[in-house]
Amino acid sequence: MKKNIIAMNASIMIGLGSLLAVPSVHAESISDLEKQKESIQEKRSGVESNISDTEKKIDNLQDKQMTAEEQIDAIEAKIAESDKKIDAKNAEITQTKKEIEALKKEIEVLKERIAKRNEVLKERALSFQETGGDVNYLEVLFGSSSFGDLVDRVGAVATIAEADRDILKQHELDKKDLEEKQNAVETKLASLEVAKVELLEIQKQQKQQKQEKDALVKKLKEQTKKHEDEKMGLEEEKANLSAQEKAIKSAISLEHQRLAELEAARKKAAAEAKKRAEQEAAQAAKAAKAASQASQSKQQSSSGSSAKSSSAPAPSHSSASVSSVPAVSSGTFTRPSAGYVSSTMGERWNKQHAGIDIAASGTVPVVAAADGIVSRSYFSSSYGNVVFVTHSISGQQWTTVYAHLSSRQVSEGAVVAKGQQVGIMGNTGHSFGQHLHFELHKGAWNYSKSNAVNPLNYIPN
Repeated sequence: MKKNIIAMNASIMIGLGSLLAVPSVHAESISDLEKQKESIQEKRSGVESNISDTEKKIDNLQDKQMTAEEQIDAIEAKIAESDKKIDAKNAEITQTKKEIEALKKEIEVLKERIAKRNEVLKERALSFQETGGDVNYLEVLFGSSSFGDLVDRVGAVATIAEADRDILKQHELDKKDLEEKQNAVETKLASLEVAKVELLEIQKQQKQQKQEKDALVKKLKEQTKKHEDEKMGLEEEKANLSAQEKAIKSAISLEHQRLAELEAARKKAAAEAKKRAEQEAAQAAKAAKAASQASQSKQQSSSGSSAKSSSAPAPSHSSASVSSVPAVSSGTFTRPSAGYVSSTMGERWNKQHAGIDIAASGTVPVVAAADGIVSRSYFSSSYGNVVFVTHSISGQQWTTVYAHLSSRQVSEGAVVAKGQQVGIMGNTGHSFGQHLHFELHKGAWNYSKSNAVNPLNYIPN
């Protein structure tokens, strides 16, 4: 009798021991989730550092661009000033050329005047040659009709001699004036032409400097645009990492809550089992005094039936069926939607296509490929309506992406089951025709999509 009670108590304790052993698996899962959370925090910290570095690069490029643009403005001002100086020189050159044309006319007049003087001087020289260069004053004296006439004749001779000297003197002055005017105008014109050539060379250098600065600004703008795109990608990666961290925290919280509920249920079950054991032990001891071996066997049988009926029924899980949804497969991941694979993972349009496209017509539900937590649910300019789900499977973090949806059925932080609908196939974002763009990442999603794996290696075809 005592042996039977001890055996019964031992079986109860073994049952309790097996019940106590169940949470160890979940505790390990929580540890894995904590590690994943720490890994994501480290990655997010790295991404934030990269964003900070990229912002510094952008600021540096913008400063250089601003400096270059200021230099371009200064060069353009110098070019405009050169244009004014060149215009002024051109005006002076035009005026000088007009002066030269006017001088040419004066020179023609002077030439005519000099030519006439030359004729007069030739006549004088011929007269002197014929007379020997002496004036016959006797002829002047005896040819005069009176003394007054004589005085007039002598004065006339003196006047003619003086006129000859004036002609020669004026002749020399005109020649000298002509030479000086020619030299002055030609020197001025040459000086203006040299100054204009120098200004044109300076302007040429200024325009070359402007071209170089324009090219520099263009290059700086291209580099700035590249870093701004990189920053946008990093910020999106940061947002996804933050969302994944939040999702994992939620998963840890849910797992702790589930363990707490399980622990409470375990304690309650243990207390009830202990109470039943005590009652059965008391009843067995009392029955041992008054009953035979047969009644003892009957009581043990009744006790076994009571223990069996007192065990809690396993909770049932039911899910509503959804039309046009592919059957949930038994593997790690199930197919996310009905349809055919219209594009595989790999090189496409000189870019890496980081997932697969599944196309179908009509209203096509899209479901979660595995149990997980929605880390992001938003509208992206490239993905369109997109849902990111973070999964923790056997200690490994996975991320699935469902893009170009016409609508989203889940929000961030929601817990989704494998095969649960997350949206409707659509054609939003950078898309050409209705389809689902599905990505599978072994680890966290990042901007370069370095963790992407081929979904066709993991989901049923």
